[in-house]
Amino acid sequence: MTTAGTDEQRDPHGAPVVRTAAGAVRGRREGGLSVFRGIPYAAPPVGEARFREPRPPRPWDGVREAYAFGPPPPQEPGFQGSAAGADPPAGDDWLTVNVWTPETGPRVPRPVMVWIHGGAYKLGHAGSPGFDAQHIARAGRLVVVSLNYRLGAEGFAWIEGAPANRGLLDQVAALRWVRENVAGFGGDPGRVTVFGQSAGAGSVASLTAMPRARGLFRRAIAQSVPGTFFSPELAADVGRALAAQAGLRPTAHDLSTADPHALAGASAALSAGMAADADRWGLLAPTSTPYSPVVDGEVLPTTPWQALADGAGRDVELVVGHTAREYQLFVVLGGLQGRVTEERAAGALRLCAPGGAAGERAYREAFPDAGPAELFERVQSDWLFRMPSLRLAEAQVAGGGRAHVYELTWPAPGAGGALGACHNLDVPLLFGTYHADLGRLLFGDGEVPEAARHLSECFRTAWTAFARTGDPGWPAYDPEERRVRVLDAEPRVGRYPEEASRRLWRDHRFGALSGRVPPA
Repeated sequence: MTTAGTDEQRDPHGAPVVRTAAGAVRGRREGGLSVFRGIPYAAPPVGEARFREPRPPRPWDGVREAYAFGPPPPQEPGFQGSAAGADPPAGDDWLTVNVWTPETGPRVPRPVMVWIHGGAYKLGHAGSPGFDAQHIARAGRLVVVSLNYRLGAEGFAWIEGAPANRGLLDQVAALRWVRENVAGFGGDPGRVTVFGQSAGAGSVASLTAMPRARGLFRRAIAQSVPGTFFSPELAADVGRALAAQAGLRPTAHDLSTADPHALAGASAALSAGMAADADRWGLLAPTSTPYSPVVDGEVLPTTPWQALADGAGRDVELVVGHTAREYQLFVVLGGLQGRVTEERAAGALRLCAPGGAAGERAYREAFPDAGPAELFERVQSDWLFRMPSLRLAEAQVAGGGRAHVYELTWPAPGAGGALGACHNLDVPLLFGTYHADLGRLLFGDGEVPEAARHLSECFRTAWTAFARTGDPGWPAYDPEERRVRVLDAEPRVGRYPEEASRRLWRDHRFGALSGRVPPA
């Protein structure tokens, strides 16, 4: 028996079964959806395959149960949550996808949305409860796919004898799996939208610039794009520091002798030490994040801003945006709320503002009433997420493409109201997972405000409409008019709210980071 809208078959017990290129998988029926978890899209990247490009999954006989999320890739400890509210499964089958698809509806192929999670390129997994895509699949009556990819040293460290950007290559392999297999789940391989937040948005931006990803998706949504892309020189320096932390040489041969989880421990020690060495690490110091996509000239030929300005995204429709107070999350998590001194604010301004000391003066003149805490948060929100996101839209338009821009200004109710419209707030709003993962901090334990539920509906309506038609419901961005969607208790369309910051960064070029910041 075939289910309407898909090519699923039912087993004798009514469970959905789909045949993929590697073998058949059996999912579960959950609230009007067929859900498949932990389907391999590539072979485990261990043994001889470690630090290599992803390889096709091993075929299997019979029907494989796709009931549980795959194990998370090795990673530093973090706050990304565990699979399905329990301890994540163990194993090395890290490279898996999950699929949510409606059980009923018209027998026509549905749009597909592919979620790429964030986590500073070193944390997270698709099985986190905060990424449960059931509400998106139901609201849009479309297919949602999420994926794991290699993180940290396994996916992004610069290692002699290994290809760069292995985590991005994993994402390309997952998108190829979607192209080859999603029709069996009722999806249209010609209408794929990639969407991601934070490092996931940086990944989406990277995919728009990667020749290997061309033609694998039609639309892209980038939520809070980080400005951290590495030069090979900086990535090699990080690789040497990581290997030294592990007591090894920075080669694929030596590092492959270290257990992946032990290498993640060395990575955590490196991250912890970065903040104290701004002279060496420059703009990486305040992020404590030793990994980002590397502009290696091959896998990633140039930065996304340059690639889009050169027309690489002309055939890809784009939604991109950010929150109003991105960095405030890290202020609260770092225990800095109420503790930002004038000295600390001045250091952040000199390090992060364009032009060093001149940039510090420009910020103080642009925001004369701002105290140290506001300046500290504002300049780091700007350089790390807000301006990279806006400039990606501007590059897309300059290259002949179309972009729609938004800003989330509604403040999170958790942490006593200290968070504002901070980084990551858009994720529980989009997925409707208010009390999972970081949502517990962002929303607290109380009742979810009606405004949040309304915003959730706005997010899902806009994102799924864009995946279906290319129109999220507000005008495309024009560099002169600068009209954007402002997502608040009463969403509206208006001029871009961060005009003062836009002017401060107008002449700055977002390029590959080189580490040490030259004196102003």
